[in-house]
Amino acid sequence: MSRHDGRLSSDLRPVRIERPYFGAAPGRLLIQAGRTTILCTASVSTDLPPWKKKQDNPTGWVTAEYSMLPGCTSPRKDRRTDGRATEIQRLIGRSLRSVVDMAALGPRVVTVDCDVLEADGGTRTLSITGGFIALVDALAGIDEPGFDYRRVFRDSVAAVSVGVVSGQPVLDLDYVEDSRADVDMNVVMTGGGAYVEVQGTAESAPFDRQLLQQQLDLAAVGIARLSSLQCQTLAEKWPLDTKLTNC
Repeated sequence: MSRHDGRLSSDLRPVRIERPYFGAAPGRLLIQAGRTTILCTASVSTDLPPWKKKQDNPTGWVTAEYSMLPGCTSPRKDRRTDGRATEIQRLIGRSLRSVVDMAALGPRVVTVDCDVLEADGGTRTLSITGGFIALVDALAGIDEPGFDYRRVFRDSVAAVSVGVVSGQPVLDLDYVEDSRADVDMNVVMTGGGAYVEVQGTAESAPFDRQLLQQQLDLAAVGIARLSSLQCQTLAEKWPLDTKLTNC
């Protein structure tokens, strides 16, 4: 199937990463997939949340914030956090925490901020993919005796959208496809191929298990490519054994 932008059904949009990007955060990058553009930053603090401080041996925590800046869409989007943004930032936080050893992180909080500069579909999934890179960069910058950021990571994590458009399963939907998709799914997986989260909705008629499997297969292909891109981007900072990943 040839799509409106010339891609095949199994093609990702072109991904570009500018790193480090400007700013003060130890982890910072600009990531683009097609026109979708997101600034991902990661900051480290020792100010644990109150519920963590109550623990006998407090471990670390990773959290995320997500926002769509007013000019990222047309018409202008209001500058406020709505229910959708809250749900997305919780997804990003869950996804990043799934590959982090909180005990190895120690009594630190890492906040990953994902600010959408231009939205053309797939903002939550691209935030996860870019957020992982920013998280690694932030922890790699910690220079404290006994701390090894590589021990913090159990795996990598990335995400991609899939869906059914005109009866055909396709990978990495842009807004044109997403707005008319029969099925819309977001899939989060580790670099090792394990599922973290699957969000899938039939926008019109229900879909069967065969169509679900076709979409999951496409997602696995896309995430393998994104995992490899993460590894290539981080290069010597990659925290995992390359023999066990898609690097």
